[in-house]
Amino acid sequence: MVDSIEDVLAGFSSYRYVADRSLATAVFLALRLKKPLLLEGEAGVGKTEVAKVLASVLNARLIRIQGYEGIDVNAAVYEWNYARQIMAIRSAETFGSGEPPDLFGPEFLVKRPILQALEAPVGEPVVLLIDELDRADDEFDAFLLEVLSDFQVTIPEIGTIRAATPPVVLMTSNRTRELHDALKRRCLYHWIGYPDFQRELRVVELKAPEAVESLRRQVVRFVQALRQIELYKAPGMAETIDWAAGLVALEASEVTEPVATGTLGLLLKNQEDVDLVERDHLARLVEVARVEA
Repeated sequence: MVDSIEDVLAGFSSYRYVADRSLATAVFLALRLKKPLLLEGEAGVGKTEVAKVLASVLNARLIRIQGYEGIDVNAAVYEWNYARQIMAIRSAETFGSGEPPDLFGPEFLVKRPILQALEAPVGEPVVLLIDELDRADDEFDAFLLEVLSDFQVTIPEIGTIRAATPPVVLMTSNRTRELHDALKRRCLYHWIGYPDFQRELRVVELKAPEAVESLRRQVVRFVQALRQIELYKAPGMAETIDWAAGLVALEASEVTEPVATGTLGLLLKNQEDVDLVERDHLARLVEVARVEA
């Protein structure tokens, strides 16, 4: 049971997710008010992980939709099993079974993630994650309005299917495009930003425990300073964790220029960013990282 913001914080902590109080408040309100929660923020700050951890905290089934250009109802909600329909028609013709089969009955319906979430049995908690919604087309936003408003979908051949128990719905966006205002109005909203030093240090401690404390501090100071540079893509927490794990794998006990140069690919995913850092900023970043070493 999640009866308070403190329950959310404790539950997330038990699954090694360091949530701040504002995020825990948004999650708690989404559960209490039974409203979808829209999480926006830069890539790599832990938006998708919120849904995964929440499913674990609630002991719920996680159903995930990955947003992409061109996603439609057939991929997200339902489609008809055309091959099975054709086989049924041929079988009726061959064996003369009388009336033709109902080709649009439930036995020919292929249930995709949204329909699976809406038709979950009563008492079975479900977390529906619509991940990177901004990668989908505007038309998909419009389709989701019925789902987010009333937890239902309409299938022309069958009718309206409404959830007996509404799923917990989380959506994520990296803001590569603006989502429709009508969709946002149906949701609670929370922005997940880059963490401060103490929170990021705690995340690295949990996710890369093999790194000694002095190395963890150097890693976080380096990354925090790196984000202050105007980059094409600043590193998120996922990259910080990867870098810490990479330095441990190299048996590095501290951040040095040679070590940083050889491992920048764990932090930066754009060659122009790598060139800029190596050329103009690396020495200063290493100095900042080692200020307390």
